Amino acid sequence: MRIAIVGGTGTLGGHVVTELRSRGHDVRVLSRSAPEYRVDLVTGDGLGSALEGCDAVVDASNNASRKAAAVLVGGTRRLLDAEQAAGVRHHVCVSIVGCDQLPMGYNAVKADQERLVGQGPVPWTIVRATQFHELIAKVFGAAARWRALPAPRALLQPVACAEVGRYVADIAEQPARQAATSIAGPGVSELRTLARSWRLATGRPLTLIPVRVPGRIGRALRSGALTTGQAEMTGRVSFAAWLEAEAGTAVTARGKPGPG
Repeated sequence: MRIAIVGGTGTLGGHVVTELRSRGHDVRVLSRSAPEYRVDLVTGDGLGSALEGCDAVVDASNNASRKAAAVLVGGTRRLLDAEQAAGVRHHVCVSIVGCDQLPMGYNAVKADQERLVGQGPVPWTIVRATQFHELIAKVFGAAARWRALPAPRALLQPVACAEVGRYVADIAEQPARQAATSIAGPGVSELRTLARSWRLATGRPLTLIPVRVPGRIGRALRSGALTTGQAEMTGRVSFAAWLEAEAGTAVTARGKPGPG
């Protein structure tokens, strides 16, 4: 199969690209910085030629800035139009478990993107994933600059990005489902528990600060709106195990001899 990965230079997209190529597929990497297939979802530039002859498209694009709607919703509209013109038979949209249950900016944009895909002209499958281990660690790392970790009450079910990449690759190989599927981490944890695991793994002497998130958003986080007990695929790597593996990788990298 010839499969285009939009956002193929990103964290998830890179995993999907590697996985599909290892299975023998002809994979095209599409992004604003891709060496061969440079595309711009906001303007639509490059999409027509990049999608020519493709059987399936995986949309792993991401944008959490103020331009999120322009990229993820407006960009999806342009992408679907280009796919229809190119005869693409399967559009795979990567989304978030519970995005329609948490009424805050980025999640609301993802929910709009899902609706657009479901109403679009190209046969589709939506793959919803819980939060990536990588994202949680990045958030903790950013907060640690202030020598503290805000720890609101929230239930999360983090999953390794590599495992999501393999599942997305599985879905891309299959016919369109015209439905959503999901992948989640191996267990549900309090955000505070995850913060303690990260603090222990990194050895950072940080204070956990309880924070109450008010209103509907707080209730959704506390009730587990971003988790699911009905995922079609469940990852095996826990956040603690992922942190341990990352620490080992870092030690190995530091121990490599330099050139010469």
